[in-house]
Amino acid sequence: MADRRMKMRTRMQDGVVELQVLITHPMETGLRTDKNTKKKIPAHFIQKVNVELNGKVVVAVDTGVAVSEDPLLGFRFKNAKNGDKLKVSWSDNLGESGSLDGAVELS
Repeated sequence: MADRRMKMRTRMQDGVVELQVLITHPMETGLRTDKNTKKKIPAHFIQKVNVELNGKVVVAVDTGVAVSEDPLLGFRFKNAKNGDKLKVSWSDNLGESGSLDGAVELS
């Protein structure tokens, strides 16, 4: 498995908490051709992203090949407070997965 890093950041905007998540992932569509070998690059993309707030799933997203490499995803929550626990998890079409635990941190 390749190195799939994740970063998350929270901030307050317009009275709601905004979560931004950056996932390192190639997000290959399966339509590109390798310039050296002239063979198709196999599809490799994130299919599902879940966000939990204090252990409860608050966002469940199905994604596909139209999402860019190393996607930056943003979500907004009402009623989230400083210190609330966050968990973001993802899985892709090749069986890879990852997750990151954090907390709502508002300055």
